[in-house]
Order: sequence, then C-alpha cells, then structure tokens
Amino acid sequence: MFGALSTVTVVVLLFGYRTSTEGPGTTAALPAVTPATTTESSDTTPRSTPSTPSAPKATRSATAVPSTKTVVTGDQEQTQWGPVQVELTITGGSITSVAVPVYPNGNGRDAQINSFALPQLVQETISAQSASIDMISGATVTSDGYLRSLQSALDKAGL
Repeated sequence: MFGALSTVTVVVLLFGYRTSTEGPGTTAALPAVTPATTTESSDTTPRSTPSTPSAPKATRSATAVPSTKTVVTGDQEQTQWGPVQVELTITGGSITSVAVPVYPNGNGRDAQINSFALPQLVQETISAQSASIDMISGATVTSDGYLRSLQSALDKAGL
C-alpha cells in the first residue's frame, strides 16, 4: 500500500513540475508577505498619514504623541524573470512593514521560489533596518531585484 501511494505521489509531482525556462511572466501582488496598504501605481512619492496613537500611561505627565507613518515605494527593478518592487512603511524613522507588490510570478517555479524567499527577505529587512541583508540561496535573481528596489526606497525615504 505504501509503495503504491509513494509511486502515485512521485508521478503527480513529476508531471506537475514546471521549470522557470519559460522566461519572464506576469507579475502579481504577494499577499502572503505583507499586503500593500495602497493600490498599485507608478506614484513613488512618499506619503504621510498619522497612525493611531498609543493609549496614555497611567501617570499624569505622560501624553500620547501620534507617530508619522510614511509609505515609500522603491523603483520597479527588472530581473531575468520579471520585475521586483518593494514598498516600505516607515514609522518614527524605523521600517515597520515591508510589502512586495510586484515580483516574478509567471509560472509555478517562480511562485514556489518567491513563496519562501520573499518572507525571509522581508523579515531580514525589518530586523536589519537597512539593505544590508543576505541574499536567499536558490532565489538569487529575485534577491538581487529585491535589494535594488529596497535600496531605492531607502534612498527616497532618506534612510
């Protein structure tokens, strides 16, 4: 029973595998990483909106001060497999959120690579608070496009 099930699984996986040799394909948003807070557009101007202030502390001298939230979109960087674009949310001078509204997603292999690579790149960006992060093995092309778009967003934000 186990041998037949293993054989069926291998055959399904083998015939379901698609290579990335089909070239650049369509691009799409990556909701699994961090959904973009704005609609996708070519506007790369930083936007500022007040965020919800935190509740005041129990002492009388403490007051809630609203932070400024700025969303900055990096340049759309072309890669061998399609464009990559990073969008940063910056609050109080710190990167608080990263979205990747545009990334290669032309076939199953691209989707598979980016489903594990982009969340790692996003987490490293938030931890490092800069573009000084490691590339992801197996996703070198996407990592390179991500880093270039990230750096352009950081430059636009003045960080």
